[in-house]
Amino acid sequence: MSIRLFHPKVPFNPARTPFFYGWVIWLLSTLGFLMSVPGQTMGMAVFTDPFIEAFGLTRTELSLAYLFGTVSSSFFLTTAGRWFDRLGGRLMVTASSIALGAMVVFISVTDQLAHLLGIGFAPFALIFIGYFGVRFFGQGVLTSCSRNVLMPWFVRRRGLVAGVRGVFVSIGFSLAPLVLAWLIAVFGWREALWVLAAIVGLIFPVLTYLFLRDSPASVGLVADGDGSDAKAAPQEAPSKTLQEARRSPILWLYTSSLAIHALFGTALTFHVVSIFSEAGRDASEAFGYFLPAAVFSTSVNLLASSVVDRYPLKPFLLFMLMAFTLGAVGLLNLERTWGYWMLAAGFGAGGGLWGVISNLAFIRFFGPNHLGEVSGFNTSVTVFASAIGPAAFSLALDIFGAYYAAVYACIVVLIILLVAALCLDQSEPAALADRA
Repeated sequence: MSIRLFHPKVPFNPARTPFFYGWVIWLLSTLGFLMSVPGQTMGMAVFTDPFIEAFGLTRTELSLAYLFGTVSSSFFLTTAGRWFDRLGGRLMVTASSIALGAMVVFISVTDQLAHLLGIGFAPFALIFIGYFGVRFFGQGVLTSCSRNVLMPWFVRRRGLVAGVRGVFVSIGFSLAPLVLAWLIAVFGWREALWVLAAIVGLIFPVLTYLFLRDSPASVGLVADGDGSDAKAAPQEAPSKTLQEARRSPILWLYTSSLAIHALFGTALTFHVVSIFSEAGRDASEAFGYFLPAAVFSTSVNLLASSVVDRYPLKPFLLFMLMAFTLGAVGLLNLERTWGYWMLAAGFGAGGGLWGVISNLAFIRFFGPNHLGEVSGFNTSVTVFASAIGPAAFSLALDIFGAYYAAVYACIVVLIILLVAALCLDQSEPAALADRA
């Protein structure tokens, strides 16, 4: 689909810039992740108490609306991935950020709309729509498109640049709740949402329209800045459609491995105070856990990113699954000091490797031409898993009076995936020599 307004040389030709334009794409890709904050759990969670008061909902009702909105959004993310392949990252990032901003505005007036409708279930139905929108366009589309738009611009250094991006994104996500809490305290929750909407839905789309481009080839450049000769382009894996990729056990192995972390990690984050309390630790220790975990995550991410471009992904996947398993064992022994540090180190290191693998797995094994569709399928499964994780742990607590049953179930899944990852042939179509 060719749209003149989005022609790669409009409003200027990036090939004429005195530096490799891929670094501009890197900056916009990083900002795209940060702009997804209104659609991330850590972004919306800050508004929970104001929403409960304004909408007249119980905490359970609001949580259910968030759960249903998240699960519903996951079913459409594969389709959104196909849009990315057909329309290009420039249009998709621009459009999804505008849509995300619009949904944030919608949420800001949900209480007023519910009052106008005067129907008892209106607040729940409207906030469900709002949550569906911010999760679909924020956590789903904008995040996935921002990740994928960087991939064509770097091949030999793809892992490294994605890893550095991940560090800045992690810092931004860590600071976001503090900034949002400050905005709410100073201006009010509604006005804080308007500020978010203005940044995400107005300012950022202008930047992406002006400066974002889909690929180096579209403007006469080559990945990694290797001159202008197309013959210099590094080799990529042969591209496969989602239908073809689904016939490969590699897709299911990597998607399942990424999804189990989304389920387990989201559940731990959601119930962190309760889980730590069950182990005899207070709330300060629960929230303090995230700092050492972040240190482990960032350190491992940078280390892995610096070498992953020269090696196959299999050992990184094995280390990720082993790290999560060790973290789960630490969680079962959280009352002990060594259990606490095993949890922090395991989940931290595993999370760092998760970031590396989620960036590289699908383009390495299935090529760039259908990356949106293939990675969209993974995002759909991952978002679904993240939605049911907290509910699964709550169910375990209700049935068994403790979280251990859910943790043991996750360990069983992790061990199965570890064995599969160890035994399965994971030969990569793209030659390592071309990336090194």
